[in-house]
Amino acid sequence: MNDTIVPTTCTRDCPNTCGLLARIRDGRLIALNADPAHPLTRGVTCVKAARYIKRIYSPERIIRPLIRDSHSQPWRNATWDEVLDTVASRLQTIAAESGPEAILYYQGYGERTALKLLNRYFFNLFGGVSTPVGSLCGGTGQGAQDLDFGKRVSHDPLDHYNSRSMILWGRNPASTNVSLVPVIREIRRRGGRVVLIDPASSKSASLVDRHIAPKPGTDAFLAMAVAKLILAQGAEDRAFMENHSVCADTYLSILAGYSAEELCTRCDVSVEDARFLAETLMRQKPTSTLLGWGLHRHEEAHLSIRAIDALAALSGNIGVSGGGVSQGFEEYGPYDQRLWGDDLNPPRRTLLLPRIGEEILTARDPEIRMIYVTAANPVCMAPNTSKMIAAFRKAEFVVYSGHFLDDTADQAHVFLPATTFLEEEDVMASYGHNYVGPVNPAIAPVGQCHSEFQMFHDLAGRFDFADRFQRSVTDWLHDLCAPIREQGCSMAELRKGAFRLNAPIVPYADKNFPTPSGKFQFMTEFEPGDLGRADPAFPYRLLTIAPHGFICSERTMDDHSPLPVVILAEEEARRSGLKDGDEVVVESRTGSVRARIEIRAGQRGDILVAERGGWLKAGHGLNRLTRDISSTVGRGTPYYETRVRVLKSA
Repeated sequence: MNDTIVPTTCTRDCPNTCGLLARIRDGRLIALNADPAHPLTRGVTCVKAARYIKRIYSPERIIRPLIRDSHSQPWRNATWDEVLDTVASRLQTIAAESGPEAILYYQGYGERTALKLLNRYFFNLFGGVSTPVGSLCGGTGQGAQDLDFGKRVSHDPLDHYNSRSMILWGRNPASTNVSLVPVIREIRRRGGRVVLIDPASSKSASLVDRHIAPKPGTDAFLAMAVAKLILAQGAEDRAFMENHSVCADTYLSILAGYSAEELCTRCDVSVEDARFLAETLMRQKPTSTLLGWGLHRHEEAHLSIRAIDALAALSGNIGVSGGGVSQGFEEYGPYDQRLWGDDLNPPRRTLLLPRIGEEILTARDPEIRMIYVTAANPVCMAPNTSKMIAAFRKAEFVVYSGHFLDDTADQAHVFLPATTFLEEEDVMASYGHNYVGPVNPAIAPVGQCHSEFQMFHDLAGRFDFADRFQRSVTDWLHDLCAPIREQGCSMAELRKGAFRLNAPIVPYADKNFPTPSGKFQFMTEFEPGDLGRADPAFPYRLLTIAPHGFICSERTMDDHSPLPVVILAEEEARRSGLKDGDEVVVESRTGSVRARIEIRAGQRGDILVAERGGWLKAGHGLNRLTRDISSTVGRGTPYYETRVRVLKSA
């Protein structure tokens, strides 16, 4: 029996965006393997890809539309016509009575494909609605790097093969960016150093030469201490500082206000560790620095990111092959963004994503009466769960498109069953590299599931703008991908495999920066204030890290343990009389969660580590603990500003 092999691309919320080969037998997906022909991922993918087959065929997956009149009533099966008629009627009624800004469209990042841009186009044709602004993830990093470089541009990951050393600053590629692992091994094979900087250990610790664990949120002090040590050796790149940057003298004045020893004390890192980093940057250039997303999850994270950028500049690692400070890529950059339709209406209201629960609750003139969610599980993943639930309960009508009855679905009145990327045709770019890849349908939609494009296509048929939206997938992709076609890749070629976009391998190689001065901008203000401050009543920083086996909340009820596991340092557990496996209550000033303790030797004593993404309804829901505040730069979400205490369960 011959199997069919379909090339496709992973669309999930991960920087790796792997090229995949779907193996089909008798119309059923039986294997999902890495594509060895992909120029970057090269036949490597993560454990999460193989497990995705189970998700597609899970008995828990919702495969037909559901509807109910209130949260207190059970779901009942419905037809697509019934649910779309109901949604259209509510949209029209609420817009007529209160204006379109009474409707909030919440588009998440569960999938980031080309056709997803058209969801926004639908609502712009409708008249423009309220939308979130800011980020639950990387907004702080991009905002901070834009201040230094003018526009953040990362090195092509293939350029890291030219690095003589690498710093993983808050990054865990073993779990979240698997195609970096061969690069790390190659650097070390050639005798180069790889250093992990992270308050908590991770699976990537086994890949590196040294793990340095600073106090959470104080990475700026570490970067500044290393800069001081390089300056003490006279090893700074004076030519770059004098010819290709501005405000270097101001930054040197900031550094002069501290000793290296004082800075090391502030971040709780030994001078020996700081010296190891300085020696790496001086003796094993070029050094690539890769920023992780956890580094952004602090209120003043821009101070750390800008200090890291400054360290790379001062040490001569900007604009050179194998160097740089790389964080992410513009995943919507390859598409014709005019097709969002943002010019069709006057500017409409935006709600701050890091405080989205509070923003919904306090919205006035008009109030938020309807919420429409796609590719997201905000009740689980946004901070301050109690506010999120209150906000969704306050809305008269909630529409949810997804795969499972997760925490957000529990607050909905209509459930629209969505296809997975294995059941769709689309195009996928990446926020982790410069390749765009095909999304080819490998199997027929399971049950009555529809793609989001089909949902909005059919919904548009109930409005007077139907003729402007109801075009074929082929026609829309052709237009959306105009910038890709202009770079020499036809749509036929794109359906066969990955295409590298016209992006620099080495950004800023000409030492020209898109800043007002045309030069790199050193940080000129450094007000650390209470950076790294402690709270004796709540002694632990809660670090909710990416799981190795799941992506965010993308799981089922069956995937959950009875209680979330929280990891505490051995000496802290001993002091509190806790034993491995004890049931505990984790409390913050925002809420509390029951959990099971895991005791770990060698972990910092001021952190409590847990995997993020567990559902409330499964007894997890760690965002019941987190604060809903916004970062100073970039409108990011400072999850790691949450401080907790651990009490033995009664």
